[in-house]
Amino acid sequence: MMRLCTKAALLGAVCLSLSVNVVSPAHAQSGGGWFVPKAAQPAAPAQAGRHAAPAPVAMPSAPADSQEAADQTPPVLPQPNIPTAPDVAKEAPPPTTIIGVISVGGVMRQSTAAAQIERVLGGRRDALAQDLQKEQAAWRDEQQTLQSQAKSMGSDQIQARERALQARVMKAQRDFRNRNRIIQEAAQVSLNQIERELVQVIQKVSTAHGMNLVLHSEQVALHVDGQDITNEVAVQLNKILPSVFIPDANVDPEELAKSGKMPTTADAPQQGPATGPAPVVNPAAGNQ
Repeated sequence: MMRLCTKAALLGAVCLSLSVNVVSPAHAQSGGGWFVPKAAQPAAPAQAGRHAAPAPVAMPSAPADSQEAADQTPPVLPQPNIPTAPDVAKEAPPPTTIIGVISVGGVMRQSTAAAQIERVLGGRRDALAQDLQKEQAAWRDEQQTLQSQAKSMGSDQIQARERALQARVMKAQRDFRNRNRIIQEAAQVSLNQIERELVQVIQKVSTAHGMNLVLHSEQVALHVDGQDITNEVAVQLNKILPSVFIPDANVDPEELAKSGKMPTTADAPQQGPATGPAPVVNPAAGNQ
């Protein structure tokens, strides 16, 4: 029985270029999960509690002659005895390796379902970013108005207006973070469908060609055309899964999972393993 490609490898390979900016108390940008910003994000701040590595302790230098002699003469160290490895009984040789290669990124670029996810969730991301910009502009206007009217108001009035603005900002932050989470989880729901179907398609196509080892083409320096199953897998994937289920914009994926209307990720361990041989896809390769 050969091993199935890992979920983490495929999910890393099928990440789409979706992004969303969510305001933080410092109006910082926040992204994560399945969303890769279109523009480079600022470097993440250092995590709290993490300290820089201590500088190495300076050792006193030895005289030049003795140091040179030490570099040329290896130290004599103890070498305890170790047991002699016994012979291993003769076993059956492994089957002849028939290799195939695939570019998961190439499959995703041809996937109509992946294009659907980018179009739908990209639109939601853009709408969220626009709403965020409008809300931030409203905060700035309110703050400028408060500053211009401060001289004509008492301290109690100023504090009341400041508390109201702060409450508005905090509520908006919660709302935007929640909308961002919903978009990210909708992307996970959508991409998970492609990932699960892609595993099956790779298995079926490689088996049809008699392949028992499939590697990422990005890690292969040389191969012949007959070994690359990328286009064939893409064609089959589009036939079987031309589109995917994407939760509606006003639907929380976590609430949908609790409703019991469809299987959830919590049910996955209860499902039986895939039957039949499965191709090996190197999980170390990324989406290139």
